[in-house]
Amino acid sequence: MTQSLPRITKAVIPAAGLGTRFLPATKATPKEMLPVVDKPAIQYVVEEAVEAGLHDVLMITGRNKRPLEDHFDRNYELEEALTRKGDAERLSKVQESNDLATMHYVRQGDPRGLGHAVLCAAPHVGEQPFAVLLGDDLIDPRDPLLSRMVEVQEREGGSVIALMEVEPAQIGLYGCAAVEATVDSDVVKVTDLVEKPDPEEAPSNYAIIGRYVLDPAVFGILRETEPGRGGEIQLTDALQKLAKDERVGGPVHGVVFKGRRYDTGDRGDYLRAIVRLACEREDLGPDFRTWLRSYVDEEM
Repeated sequence: MTQSLPRITKAVIPAAGLGTRFLPATKATPKEMLPVVDKPAIQYVVEEAVEAGLHDVLMITGRNKRPLEDHFDRNYELEEALTRKGDAERLSKVQESNDLATMHYVRQGDPRGLGHAVLCAAPHVGEQPFAVLLGDDLIDPRDPLLSRMVEVQEREGGSVIALMEVEPAQIGLYGCAAVEATVDSDVVKVTDLVEKPDPEEAPSNYAIIGRYVLDPAVFGILRETEPGRGGEIQLTDALQKLAKDERVGGPVHGVVFKGRRYDTGDRGDYLRAIVRLACEREDLGPDFRTWLRSYVDEEM
């Protein structure tokens, strides 16, 4: 009788970064709280986890990140004020983040890289597979990447990473995967990983984007992983060991994503994400698109 693999229920969201690319806006405001239209970026990420069935969310935070906790907590004064005004629509928006998921928080006292941030989740996660979602990557809910990754992990075991084809000249900005085809057109077997390779030496143009479903064996490897590129403990280095030796924690697969992704970690892409999402909103899109066409015609 085949033993079923554990159901994935927990998501980890590293959110301890300093957001230096968005200074001075992030001097006192966490970058994850920067609004994408009228909702902070971090809420999109939590909503994605919940949509994939992961209702237990651990956020890895740092100093000056208290607004993240406040956003997913009750604001009794604001709710009472909106109730007195009879503003049910705004009250619903305020309460929406309160009940999204069961939220937990742990501080990463010393920001030593993504691998170290993931390792901070070990006591909470325990011995079950779990998802990791990076807040800089927003995935359009119409393209359910994480759900597909969970499905692949529960079928194949091991770990699953999200991959996206990029221009060869851009691969040096990402972790890069060497892959083999499988019977599924959107799934590949990962045989090697390199963090931000020189484009001339990259094994492919498959870039790792900010979604992972990981076997808990990764914690043991991260505890022994020495700082790599940038003097930080790199998650990519730990995943490379898993990919090279399936006996440690099972195979590593990649789901090749071809949907809509919004990179909010870069100022230009952050602005493009806002424009795209605003254009597609039923309440904002028609007027905004009209204005945008007029602006482009006048300025260009």
